[in-house]
Amino acid sequence: MIKLVLSDMDGTFLNNSGDFNRELYQNVKKIMKQKGVIFAPVTGKQCERVEEIFGEDADDLWILGDSATRIKHNKEFIYESLLGNKLGLEIIQFLEEISLEHTIIACTKDGAVIKNNLSSEEASIVRRSYTKVKQVSNFDEITDDFIKITVHDPLMRCIDTREELVPFFQSAYIVASEVAWIDITNANVHKGTTVNHLQSLLNITPEETMVFGDSYNDMELMTCGVYSFAVRNAVQEVKDAANYITRSNEEDGVLNTIIHLLSLQ
Repeated sequence: MIKLVLSDMDGTFLNNSGDFNRELYQNVKKIMKQKGVIFAPVTGKQCERVEEIFGEDADDLWILGDSATRIKHNKEFIYESLLGNKLGLEIIQFLEEISLEHTIIACTKDGAVIKNNLSSEEASIVRRSYTKVKQVSNFDEITDDFIKITVHDPLMRCIDTREELVPFFQSAYIVASEVAWIDITNANVHKGTTVNHLQSLLNITPEETMVFGDSYNDMELMTCGVYSFAVRNAVQEVKDAANYITRSNEEDGVLNTIIHLLSLQ
């Protein structure tokens, strides 16, 4: 019996316009409530941005946000794992030495931090995923530990950039979710480990879990549920890792699959 449903957001739950079928979601929400099923977005987006996207419906969610470094429920943080300030600043300096053409987003408990010289286009891209954003002239101004560090590269070089970060592979978890994005979190902290933590908190097993994803940062997520689904638009590696393939994000694949499977129990 399914008790927990987890879904990536961009490219999976959200359509290509960054929204979802809200009318259909209300039907799914009603069914999940009747069946006692918990829904949890698992995303690189800031927890507050997820709350903003779902609006009033956010109160019922378990949000695994900020690249699954934090768990938030009913406006309270239940769990978080931080990247130390010294290490984070070393990684940022290394990234700036590699290139000044990509955008670095340094996330702390107080929100996302970006440089104040970003183009309006890049700043707009940042705000699609982050509600709380602060600008600084230099990242050395940050004295707090980091929730995560994210890179957006409009030149699509993130696969290669990740390989240049080899010196930090033992001290941090570094994934290029796609050619334009890199996420850097505390060592061994990713969607898989944080979902495992949530399953332990809720006393729910992988046999009672359904998961959905599309990108490279969803690979570990696919191992967390027996009912693992790659949306049709997913990269091939995620399709290979998933037990099932469902409709694309443009076809409400996540919501329709939830309806179908929950109708069988």
